Amino acid sequence: MDRTTALVLIQQHVTNKNLIKHMLAVEAVMGELAPHFGGEVSTWELTGLLHDIDYDLTCDKPETHSLMGADILASHGLCAPLVNAVRVHNEQHGLPRDSILEKALYCSDPVTGLIVAAALIHPAKKLSAIDKDFVLNRYQEKSFARGANREAMASCRELGIELDEFIALALGAMQRRASELGL
Repeated sequence: MDRTTALVLIQQHVTNKNLIKHMLAVEAVMGELAPHFGGEVSTWELTGLLHDIDYDLTCDKPETHSLMGADILASHGLCAPLVNAVRVHNEQHGLPRDSILEKALYCSDPVTGLIVAAALIHPAKKLSAIDKDFVLNRYQEKSFARGANREAMASCRELGIELDEFIALALGAMQRRASELGL
């Protein structure tokens, strides 16, 4: 599946514009991470872009989130590594994250929320106005962006990347797509 087809699929399943921006942000981060691990950039980006394809259907049933998404993506013929990464990114299922792709999606998902929240509290309300240290300071504030799972973000260490480097990579990826993200 190419990106254009993926965006059409998203339009069929996702109505929340902020959720779509989140999916675009995760796409950017995953695309940035792929070369570090020898991953195919297009597959990694699609994994990030499509990871919450089922959220409108499952937002009131978090125990089904990601399972339904994986089924939707499998029915559209997406590759098994992508489908499984989507399936295991919801920690509620207790499914192991074994591949690098799975681990990368798991830590990339929440970091985008932290970065967006950090940008929005800055007076400029722009990604270009913040840096890694600004985001790291917000990370340390446990009451800030409570929904951004710090433990999941810190799991970047399972990939051999320290948190500060991971945040810098994620922020840079999102800054390069700031106009698409509306920030």
